[in-house]
Amino acid sequence: MSNSPIRTAHGLGLEPVAADWPALREGDIERLLLEYPQLGALHSLHWHSPRPFSAAGLITTGTGTLFVKRHHRNVREATWLEEEHRLIAHLHANGAPVAAIVPNRHGRTATSQDDWTYEIHRVAEGVDLYRDALSWSPLQSLQHANAAGQALAKLHLAAADYNAAPREANVLLVNARLISQDDPLAAIAAAAEADGALADYLQHKNWHAQLSELLLPRQAVLLPLLKDQPPLWTHNDWHASNLLWSDSSAEASVTSVLDFGLADRTFALFDLANAIERNCVPWLDLDSGGTAPAQLDAIDALLAGYHAIKPLSENDLRTLAALLPLVHVDFALSEVAYFQGIVGSTSSADVAYDAYLIGHLHWFNGAEGQRLLKHLAQVQL
Repeated sequence: MSNSPIRTAHGLGLEPVAADWPALREGDIERLLLEYPQLGALHSLHWHSPRPFSAAGLITTGTGTLFVKRHHRNVREATWLEEEHRLIAHLHANGAPVAAIVPNRHGRTATSQDDWTYEIHRVAEGVDLYRDALSWSPLQSLQHANAAGQALAKLHLAAADYNAAPREANVLLVNARLISQDDPLAAIAAAAEADGALADYLQHKNWHAQLSELLLPRQAVLLPLLKDQPPLWTHNDWHASNLLWSDSSAEASVTSVLDFGLADRTFALFDLANAIERNCVPWLDLDSGGTAPAQLDAIDALLAGYHAIKPLSENDLRTLAALLPLVHVDFALSEVAYFQGIVGSTSSADVAYDAYLIGHLHWFNGAEGQRLLKHLAQVQL
């Protein structure tokens, strides 16, 4: 068996980049499978995922095809990874279409070897229509948007009685811990004090003044609307590339939900705002100097699909409009800490800060961002 090729991954723009983490190798998988004797010997490693924060791929063993994902232990220790596995198990028990996770010979669903943490999943049901799609790239049809909205609402219903504490993992999480604080700038300063890499990066930025101007006025409007939001474990990366589909047509429905790596305890509207942000605003074009408008019809279809399963009120729509410009803030700062402290790439941290954190805040103050927010507050369901 040969070693795997040099891996490229999705970057922070439109072009693929050299991956931060080395590709899976057949020798790695053979050693890993010793911890999973029920799966049999490795026959092939035949696809490498382009997703950036880990290394993953499809393998075939004597028992069939499986999905293997490997994280650096500084990103996901075994206990941190099993936080999301327990959520997946709960969702599966409540009928949600999620892939089963294979336990190792010790009954654990995360396996530590050297500097790495591994997980193995059964292959989920459906067609991987968006396998090579970048996050923030558009949905292929309004029917897909509607189906994605329905599937998200069904997932929220399945998660409604899952009451685990928020995640202990401290990097690469999507949540609202900072933007939901009475003093978010003090919360950001405290987060930086607890994370040396974030502190090191922010000391070279005029972040306090920038966020005082761009974040505080919006957060003052949002904060009262958050008080009555029921807590819920949410997916937080609801892009079409994390869904599998019934067929390759424009009318396909969702058959499986993938990748709970960014899941955490937030609230339903936060997850819905993330879905809008990830599927309906052409950030990659905008960050590259383009002027493509937000896809308001896709937003309408996504919301209509969600509303058909889990009705939304007028106040929910107002909350979404207040939340959407800030839904990326916590994750953007988590990305800064990840790139600066774990990957060791200040240039990538600059993109996460300048283009993602600050750039998206600026966009919502512009004409297109204002058009989207006005539309969102006036949607008729």
